[in-house]
Amino acid sequence: MKYPPIQNFINGEFISAATNRHLPVISPVNGQLLSEVPLSGAAELEKAVTAATAAFHGWSKTPIKERVQVFFRYKTLLEKHMHELAALCSEENGKTHGESVAEIEKCIELTEFATSLPQLVTGEILEVSKGVECRTEHVPLGVVASIVPFNFPAMVPNWTIPNALALGNCMIIKPSEKVPLTLGRMALLLKEAGLPDGVFNIVNGDSEIVNAICDHPGIEAVSFVGSTKVAKLVYQRGTSQLKRVLALGGAKNHLIVLPDANTDMTAQNVVASMSGCAGQRCMAAGAMLAVGNVDAIIEKICLEARKVIPGKNLGAVISKEAKTRIEKYITEAETQGAKVLVDGRGVTVAGQEEGTFVGPTVIDFVKPEMAVAREEIFGPVISIIRTKTVDEALAIENASPYGNAAAVFTQHGGMARYIIEKASAGMVGVNVGVPVPREPFSFGGWNESKFGVGDITGKSSITFWTRLKKSTIKWNPEAGINWMS
Repeated sequence: MKYPPIQNFINGEFISAATNRHLPVISPVNGQLLSEVPLSGAAELEKAVTAATAAFHGWSKTPIKERVQVFFRYKTLLEKHMHELAALCSEENGKTHGESVAEIEKCIELTEFATSLPQLVTGEILEVSKGVECRTEHVPLGVVASIVPFNFPAMVPNWTIPNALALGNCMIIKPSEKVPLTLGRMALLLKEAGLPDGVFNIVNGDSEIVNAICDHPGIEAVSFVGSTKVAKLVYQRGTSQLKRVLALGGAKNHLIVLPDANTDMTAQNVVASMSGCAGQRCMAAGAMLAVGNVDAIIEKICLEARKVIPGKNLGAVISKEAKTRIEKYITEAETQGAKVLVDGRGVTVAGQEEGTFVGPTVIDFVKPEMAVAREEIFGPVISIIRTKTVDEALAIENASPYGNAAAVFTQHGGMARYIIEKASAGMVGVNVGVPVPREPFSFGGWNESKFGVGDITGKSSITFWTRLKKSTIKWNPEAGINWMS
């Protein structure tokens, strides 16, 4: 085992969980045993809630201008330790070093936004009558929780950590049991940045801890990122306990390619979208809707896909089970009559034979009813569905139960605007394969890609992590009794 056993981080220190249940943490790059993670129970969660509750009074009463100083220092530490964090992220998740560096760079951007919050939550004040004023202010909720997935060990936790804490809350976070190492290192950076003990806590575990978080009366709000199936369960269970819940689920993102699209730019963007992070991201291209004759673009897509080499510029998928599942989708589509133009099955990487790699895969002549066209594969696979018209393509996109992202590739501005208006997705790109908004714009999809109100990042997150207090104030006794009395 390369690293010591994982511990929970509670009240500013790492402590062992009182459990006999553990899972191995295995690197998808080479199959190496990295560590073991405890599957904590309700007793460990109770310790974390107690610590966070005790820390909340002092932290919430600290002026926000002082709270964000922690995140100025945290940003500097992220920059200082970027390559160390990236190496850890790649080791436990399987993505390339360059992708992990980009992930830490995104963490820095998210933290930069949090440092701007004092300018965004100033509240409002208005003299509504002679000598009478109304004002609003943002008040932290209390103890909140964040449940995060395996595909971005650093970035997704930082969707919530800087904003929720800078706004005055205290947090308990549950990382994926597959990738607990990076977040533990970040906990130490937050402590080094001056975050008071108890404000940020990590409890490792599986579904038992997720359920305990949803049920605990001391937790006011829960954010979740993961599959749609589990997002629904978390949303239903958390809201049944009268908590705020924002649960982000899966996706099947559609790229609509028109005949007038720029061939080189389109091919490069489609391949980057479907293969980046080995396709293990909720913004990855899942299906390409080819409108009319775009054979030249498809041919170029295949050429670009063949430049993506497992173990070189394509990382591993998270596990052997994931590799088997992804390859099963490809085989099933082929059996049903689709044509595999670029085949990523059966890949091994020299020197990393125990790694779980799937090569880039391009499948043509896919029918909308096939599983490979409908379901989230979470691998470097693009399914091409041929359509005659834009409206036919939009009908397929609109029929998807998901609604995270969509994109159009065209040089026609009017057609781009038409597709933006008609696409049933919360995030839409024009000649952009991964239309993730940059801060301060917020991240969030529609339909079964998101359950709850608001978004998880950017300005919209302020509404989720705070409640509004409204005050009406009158000091002038000479005004007498009026409609506000």
